[in-house]
Amino acid sequence: MESAGIYAVGAKKFDREDKIEDYPTPPWATRALIEYVIGKDRVKDQNVWEPAVNRGYMARPLREYFKSVAESDIHDYTGEGNICDFLAANNMGGLFNWVITNPPFTKAQQFIEKAQTIATDGVAMLVRTSFLEGCMRYNTLYMHNPPDIVAQFAGRVPMVKGRMDKHASTATSYAWLVWYIDNLHDLEKVTVLRWIPPCRKELERHEDYA
Repeated sequence: MESAGIYAVGAKKFDREDKIEDYPTPPWATRALIEYVIGKDRVKDQNVWEPAVNRGYMARPLREYFKSVAESDIHDYTGEGNICDFLAANNMGGLFNWVITNPPFTKAQQFIEKAQTIATDGVAMLVRTSFLEGCMRYNTLYMHNPPDIVAQFAGRVPMVKGRMDKHASTATSYAWLVWYIDNLHDLEKVTVLRWIPPCRKELERHEDYA
């Protein structure tokens, strides 16, 4: 049962009046991407852009694996002034090996397509599993531009509006979608389904909630 006052984001419950989708990502979920999907050796000498950085809960674990991490967001959550409208960014192609983020749900497809014009090695997006559904999304994205990997969390990844809370729970399932940048024609790709095993206890740290 959820603790009083904790409302994790749900697949059917979304505040459409919010202009800013403020749902920080638990750091252990980002570590799971590297540990169980991409691999530490692949990224250890590379750089990454986190363009929806929020308060930095995803950028911090990315620093544990990547040589350098660039951070930005359309809203200044921390007062550090790293403001950038990712979808309007120009002349960024080739500067980053990876683009990895938890994109705004309403602009996730736009983030995916934009990231693929920037990254030289790969793109990873954390999305609700329900993002895989939809005829229009299939016709405009997956049919011509399928991900290389759908990495489904076996355990739930609780996200709470406006803050990080280690005691939160959720009924929503999440998956990492990964696109590698290569010369293979997209229609020749076969999407691999990979399971991320229950790993919260293994990858979670006390300081993640500071």
